[in-house]
Amino acid sequence: MSHETEGIPPLAERIRGFFTQSDQHQSAWEHNLRQEERRLERTRIARELHDTLLQGLLSAAMQLQLAEGWLPADSPAKPVLSRVHNLMRRGIDEGRAALQGLRSTDVPSTSLEQALSDFQEELAPADRVRLRILKMGRPKPVDPDVQQQIYLITREALLNALRHSQAKKIQVEIHYSPRKLRVTVRDNGTGIDPQLVHSGRKAHWGLTVMRERGANIGAYLRIRTKPGAGTQVDLSLPSST
Repeated sequence: MSHETEGIPPLAERIRGFFTQSDQHQSAWEHNLRQEERRLERTRIARELHDTLLQGLLSAAMQLQLAEGWLPADSPAKPVLSRVHNLMRRGIDEGRAALQGLRSTDVPSTSLEQALSDFQEELAPADRVRLRILKMGRPKPVDPDVQQQIYLITREALLNALRHSQAKKIQVEIHYSPRKLRVTVRDNGTGIDPQLVHSGRKAHWGLTVMRERGANIGAYLRIRTKPGAGTQVDLSLPSST
């Protein structure tokens, strides 16, 4: 072999390397295209919900507040209207949070634990104190699409605990093992009625979406709860996923 050709890979390997790189570029392009399509669709849904449902609730809440002000202070209907108005305001606040989640569609570019830590930083100080994030085992790379779904499932479980459970402590455990990745969200709050967890009622949209996301990535999702004894959400999937 001459010095001119020494160290140069055979022609067949060079051709194979060229097509391998082309496949990788094509896969990256398709991935970015899917992410952009999802972002546009979620933005459209968020905009429509804001312009219809949320604006309608805001208008109704304003009218209710006006009617409450017209009533005499000793009217027996005044406390009822006040409670309804407070419920509507809470629903509006939760609706805004849901819309914010729809618009936040970026795939976590860092590790899952870092993405959750960033989410924690966005919370109010009191909620940050309640939440603790633990990592166990040696992290392994996760497909970006799969990682996004794991992140969204975990975030939904956290938001449910923060909004509804009245928990004083909420803990997320991310456990990497040779065979699987497991994420556990545990709180010491009021718990959920087991009938609601197992009934699959569409009214409990968050639980339904969590199950659908888990099924789409081949993950096993289990929700264990008891009234007054907190809730635990376990998600696990094989490391090869």
